[in-house]
Amino acid sequence: MSEKNGKDEKRTVTYTRPGLRSGMRASLRASRRPEPIVFDWETVRPVAKGEVMIVFMAGVVLAFFATLVSYSKGYVLLYGDAVAHLAIARRILDARWPGLGQLGGVWLPLPHLLMMPFVQNIHWWQSGLSAAPMCIVSYAASVAGVWRLARRMMPVRWALVAATFYALNANLLFLASTAMTETLFLALLVWTVVAAVETTVALRAGNVLRARAWLLVAGALILGQVFTRYDGWIVGAAVWCCLGWELWRSDAAVRRRVMPMFGVFTVLCVTGPVLWFWYNQHFMHDWLDFMRGPYSAKAIERKTAPPGQHYRGWKNPGWAFLFYLRTAQVDASAWETGWVVMMAALGGLWVSLRRGRPWKPTSEIPDVGQPRKVAASAGYSAAPERVMAESLSASKLVWLLWVPLPFYVYSVAYGSVPIFIPQLWPHSYYNARYGMEMLPALAIYAVLLAERGDAWMRGRTEAWAKIGVRLAQSGAMLLCVANAIAMMYFVPLVLKEGMVNAKTRVPFEKAIATELMQVPLNVPVMMYTSAHVGAVQVAGRTLKSMVSEMDSDSWEKALKDPAGNAGVVVAIAGDPVDAAVKAHPEGLMELEVICTSGQPCARIYQSTVVTPKP
Repeated sequence: MSEKNGKDEKRTVTYTRPGLRSGMRASLRASRRPEPIVFDWETVRPVAKGEVMIVFMAGVVLAFFATLVSYSKGYVLLYGDAVAHLAIARRILDARWPGLGQLGGVWLPLPHLLMMPFVQNIHWWQSGLSAAPMCIVSYAASVAGVWRLARRMMPVRWALVAATFYALNANLLFLASTAMTETLFLALLVWTVVAAVETTVALRAGNVLRARAWLLVAGALILGQVFTRYDGWIVGAAVWCCLGWELWRSDAAVRRRVMPMFGVFTVLCVTGPVLWFWYNQHFMHDWLDFMRGPYSAKAIERKTAPPGQHYRGWKNPGWAFLFYLRTAQVDASAWETGWVVMMAALGGLWVSLRRGRPWKPTSEIPDVGQPRKVAASAGYSAAPERVMAESLSASKLVWLLWVPLPFYVYSVAYGSVPIFIPQLWPHSYYNARYGMEMLPALAIYAVLLAERGDAWMRGRTEAWAKIGVRLAQSGAMLLCVANAIAMMYFVPLVLKEGMVNAKTRVPFEKAIATELMQVPLNVPVMMYTSAHVGAVQVAGRTLKSMVSEMDSDSWEKALKDPAGNAGVVVAIAGDPVDAAVKAHPEGLMELEVICTSGQPCARIYQSTVVTPKP
């Protein structure tokens, strides 16, 4: 019996060992597995995994419905610039000589390249919906970026207010439905600042791999900005300086390992301007054609301004500052409440730069392990308290969102870029959308000041302070919704500008398009398309069938003999075709004269020389 019991005992030991080992392994795996982060509405911390994607998808839904509304109301093609952007994107492939040379030399190329695959569909081109994929994704990405920045600067519930104020801006929702460049640039701007903040946090925490990755992302985003709008050139330079300073003051070991990637980052920052200079020199024969060429802002301002006169703000930084600041206010908020938003944003900027704030008062932290969990989830090996402190300090780089302010003040004063809004003389509409570049800064910093006020009231014991604490965040959310409704009711400024400027242009182009629809597609039509390419778009003609300035060889030849190079000639008073017809009228028979209010008359001629090719 004892021998049997001994065998049983040995057998029992043999059986239990694997179970113990597997239990130890399971326990070890469980200890290594990161614990889930406790969600707390009062916590100020970086975003958790999945947060940004949720906000991004909500932005996609909002932009999609905004596009449906704009399309149903006929707002998609109100802006002549939107029509021109679509035409440039289409002519890259639909031209007598297709290629990158069709991009032109003033407007930067990235938006056109992104719209190019969709605009080749003739119906999408005519409807204007070929810009929808770019604009919807850009809008959603910018909303997600604002959320990510706000999460580093304020508690969750106040970050929600900042993202809501930004996302529900009626001007931004309209721009998300039309082929303009503002939504794309705002997305690139916001995420460039995100990349700068993340790079700084990684450098201060000694996370080399993360610093390298975000440096590469920042370089790619700056390259995108440079090829989208010229304000991106200044933003890129400012970000390069900030990150160069952070790298220089980091630990020597970290600096040595990150320096090669900083070199790549520098190359990406410089590549954009250099390539654009080369492009202008190669195709336009002037490396500064975008600044002084026939289609530059300077040339357009001289054509439209009365002789010897200039707009208010020309070579006057004070007036330029007033015009741009006023435009940003009206773009951001309904009626005259923009003053409040601007003052609150400036106050929030001052509070942010004046001194840091504790990550969260220790007495209010419900879980002392929370900072450690956040640090682990972000991939940092340094002490979690240090990571939190450095993250808060790095969030001061969000001031980069204010860089468009001095850029546009300089552009208005010295760059021949006028801005007209109905609130200021001459009470007109022109370039009002430029104020939208300040919307991310206004949204984040105005709400930051409100959050600081909420934190101040939490330290008070009076009854009014306790009531204010309970109503502050919910009241701010209601104000965001009320602001969006009021802007839509009064018609947002950017949309109103499109309506006013399209009032005479759209009927004029439709009248020309009606005549072009009667011309067979195999008959070449000579027309100066830079001013009214919308007529070709509405008529549904391919750009390849047009004899226009898009092909300099055939254009110069046709200007010397219109009747011998086109079956139909459309001459709009004052344009190069009109001058060519007056100089060489032989072989042309006048068919129609189109005159509409507020537009020059157009005369349509038929050639008696050219016979259509089958």
